[in-house]
Amino acid sequence: MTDRLLALGHDTVVFDNFSTGHAQFLEEARQSPRLTIIRGDNLDPDALTAAMHGCDFVIHLAANADVRFGSLNPRRDFDQNTIATFHVLEAMRHNNIHQIAFSSTGSVYGEASIFPTPEDAPFPVQTSFYAASKLACEGLLGAYSEAYGFRVFIFRFVSILGERYTHGHVFDFVKSLRADPTVLRVLGNGKQRKSYLYVHDCIDAILLTINKAAGRINIFNLGTDEYCEVTDSIRLITQRMGVAPELQFAGGERGWVGDSPFIFLDCSRVRALGWQPRLTIGEGVLRTVDDLLSHPDLLERCP
Repeated sequence: MTDRLLALGHDTVVFDNFSTGHAQFLEEARQSPRLTIIRGDNLDPDALTAAMHGCDFVIHLAANADVRFGSLNPRRDFDQNTIATFHVLEAMRHNNIHQIAFSSTGSVYGEASIFPTPEDAPFPVQTSFYAASKLACEGLLGAYSEAYGFRVFIFRFVSILGERYTHGHVFDFVKSLRADPTVLRVLGNGKQRKSYLYVHDCIDAILLTINKAAGRINIFNLGTDEYCEVTDSIRLITQRMGVAPELQFAGGERGWVGDSPFIFLDCSRVRALGWQPRLTIGEGVLRTVDDLLSHPDLLERCP
């Protein structure tokens, strides 16, 4: 996103604690006089408020996004997602900023009963602390819009793949297979049906929507018109790496507490604005594998 904003000629401030992102990803961007990088944390409201001074739009992408361990430390999702977003909104209010794009998640639909799942689908009981914290953020965004006239863009993503990818199933599988190409341990039964979106397609959709959507509170699903089973992505990964491991499944239809066995979003609302993803899920998986294999240092540094 930083690279794209700079390419479009925007003065851009990056505020990041680099807990999952890496400073090396900004090496090229650092050459731009339009870029300011501030190392800080959204749980520090004073630093956040100071960093936003002079800005007119906020793109809020920061969160704890590792759904798997939510039940081990529920406070992390509450703090890093909900409380951090409250601080973002307060910093905007103090700086008289009235526009925000927010990265929510398709996980807010829980175990949906409608597929593909539209934005106005009824919300079921939340199944993960991650999704619950993101849904709370959406509630805050709506309340700030009503109270202070904020213009809000909420994007409910599927999982994002592509370059600079630092966590998720493709990362885990590639790292495991580099360490031992003879065996691959898979959470669940491998039949979980998931949808993924290539990172540049995601950015295209966000920027197009910001320019074209007319509402004050705008909610959009972002994903492809397809899904795949976990075993499908395993096949792509192992073929690309030239390995044939024994697959060992943990069993059950869920990989962890709160894992939805089927995610497939209806993205007709954003399609009506003229957006189309350029890459299929398979192509996104392969680009991710290629990028990870070309940056083995990243695989070693990330847990």
